[in-house]
Amino acid sequence: MRIFAAYVEFDPETNLYVGIVPGIPGAHTQGATLDELQKNLKEVLELCLEEYKGPTEDLPRFVGLQQIEVVG
Repeated sequence: MRIFAAYVEFDPETNLYVGIVPGIPGAHTQGATLDELQKNLKEVLELCLEEYKGPTEDLPRFVGLQQIEVVG
């Protein structure tokens, strides 16, 4: 079993939560609730990993988030 980190946002335009697993191509989805989003992310991540042909050790590893201040 591996644990992946997901980046989660709320989109006020669609009223949906959007989740992305950084570094895993195709691992993104949405849900009306955080519970639904988690279920959908697990499902899409499992599908993406089935398609992945390399060793799982080569997959990106979540390190953290940084806040960047910009003017404007």
